[in-house]
This record gives sequence, C-alpha cells and structure tokens, in this order.
Amino acid sequence: MNLPEGAAADEVPGVAPRLRDLRRNRGLTLETAARRAELSPAHLSRLETGRRQPSLPMLLGLARIYGTTVSELLGEMPPERDAIVRGGPLGAGAEADGWRYRQAGGSGRAMQALRVHVPYGTESDLVRVHPGEEWLYVLEGRLRVALGESLHDLEAGDSAHFDSLTPHRIAALAREGAQLLFVHTLLQSSAAELCLGNGIHRL
Repeated sequence: MNLPEGAAADEVPGVAPRLRDLRRNRGLTLETAARRAELSPAHLSRLETGRRQPSLPMLLGLARIYGTTVSELLGEMPPERDAIVRGGPLGAGAEADGWRYRQAGGSGRAMQALRVHVPYGTESDLVRVHPGEEWLYVLEGRLRVALGESLHDLEAGDSAHFDSLTPHRIAALAREGAQLLFVHTLLQSSAAELCLGNGIHRL
C-alpha cells in the first residue's frame, strides 16, 4: 500500500523507525539489507520512512535478517518472558496488504507464534524457502498449502508442519479468507541468509 506525501503510516504504527534503527544497529547499509531481503533499496527506504506498509511476509523476512521477531518490530511485546498472552479480536492487531495478524506468543523465544488472517488469493505466486521449521493450524476457512510440487487443501482443524527449506506457498481458497495459528522458528545466525533458487523470496 503506497501512502501519499505527508500521510501517516498508521496501519503498522512505529514499525518504520524500528526497521531503520535495527538495520543501522546491525551495521547494514540500505543496499546490503535490501539485497538480503530481495527488495530494492528504494523499496526498503520507503518502508523505513513509512511511505509504504510492509506485508506479513516482508516483516517475517526483515525480522530474520535483523535477528528479531515480528512482534518486536510491531512493538507488541508482553513483559519479558511472560508466559501468558491474552487473547482479543484479530482486528486489534496490525494489518498490511490484506493480512491481519496479532501476537500469539511471548517475546524472546526460539519460536514465534502469530494469529493470522490470510486474505483470498494471497501468495498464489509467492514461493518462500529459508532455514527453519513452520507449523500452521487452520482455525477457520480453507487453505491451499504448496510444499515443493505437492498441493494440499486444508480445512478447519487441519495443520501442516514442515521444513522451511522446502519451497512453500499458501493461499486462501474462499473469498472470506482463512484464519490461522502460525508458528515458525526464529533464526538469528548467518544461516538465515542461506536461501535457495532464483526469484525465491528470503522469508
């Protein structure tokens, strides 16, 4: 979503300065960080100034590159090591490019948990591959998960747990979208940069 000149980036409040500060704190130039995220420097600059809103896949990729979590990027952290995360309506979280998501787990952990609304048709052409593991559980709706050359249609109550080095993509099959619980491992080492294939997003 492009914002007009002078518009406030209020869909994901505060994420723009955090993206800029994290990149600088990691000693990365705009060009280096953009190359690792498979974005153009101009695109990353717009994210850092709030003139463009990041989607959930972009936030996941940037969080891995900077060694942090989407929850921390969004400023949605419970007290450190708090075991309890209170529920609430999904609309109370953040939204970008049709994705709606909120924190479903604590900060500072080896895994990151999110509750996600996937809009209809999302990621039909976006293939991801990266080190780690992912687990998702369909709460509502129907979801198509592509793992390598295999397609799997999931209903409410179905789940998928897979190695993230398997090329994968997801898409909601119904116009009302799909509601998920989504958990992935957070990698904070250089191994997170080892992604495969041309044109495959590092997320």
